[in-house]
Amino acid sequence: MIADILKYQYLQYALITSVLVSLVSGLIGVIIVEKKQVMMTGGIAHTSYGGVGLGYLLGFEPLLGAFIFAITASLGSNLIKNKLTGISDVIIAIFWSLGMSLGILFIGLIPGYPPDVTSYLFGNILSVTTFNLILMSIITVVVLAVIVIFFHDWRAHLFDPEFTKIMGKRTKLMENVLLVLIGLTVVALIRVVGIILVIALLSIPAATASLLTRKLHLRMIYAIGYGLAFTIFGLFISAYTQLSSGAVIVIFGFAVYIITYLLSKYLTRVKKVESGECS
Repeated sequence: MIADILKYQYLQYALITSVLVSLVSGLIGVIIVEKKQVMMTGGIAHTSYGGVGLGYLLGFEPLLGAFIFAITASLGSNLIKNKLTGISDVIIAIFWSLGMSLGILFIGLIPGYPPDVTSYLFGNILSVTTFNLILMSIITVVVLAVIVIFFHDWRAHLFDPEFTKIMGKRTKLMENVLLVLIGLTVVALIRVVGIILVIALLSIPAATASLLTRKLHLRMIYAIGYGLAFTIFGLFISAYTQLSSGAVIVIFGFAVYIITYLLSKYLTRVKKVESGECS
């Protein structure tokens, strides 16, 4: 496989992509899991399908359309939620269904045979283009810079938002920045696991990491490691079997999460028994 990676450009792109998406999904995934915004992220991901359809209809890069729709859904849903409290689930559902419906409508309006959008829905890490790689690289740099530079602010905002507000931090601005980062991350992950499975790659590595530690920086590091292991495993399996890389990544990630959960429960029980015996 190493010789193939050195020989074929598409495998080189896929390997670089694995590293990039692991970074962004690990960093942002831990934050959205901690803030319980997983379903909002799913809504943003599905809304971006409208941008994919618009890109095909008007003849420009579908990922750019996904980017526009994802950012609009991120900021728009947050604005409406702040104006009308208590209906966040309804807003997510509206954007979710609207984006998917617009995508279907736009693709249906394309003359002739409709394009194959399977890779946008379910992902295909082996189909990453030069443009996709450049876009993901830019997104990764932006997400990484924002998280690292303002890490202490994020940590305070996640674990004690009231104290953060008292300290004079602009919490609403941080919320909007987070939503923009989520939108960027969704776009970065679409080519790997697809719109339908984005929510899994953002939540499974982060949830698995949370079983190992409560420290934010360690959770992010572990989540990045898990994400990298999942995507590389999916890359290898997809390259040799032609199975959907997105599906393989998610199924493997789920299996690892279950095993880690069971092991953590077992070790916790053992420690309690040992503690009781010592007393």
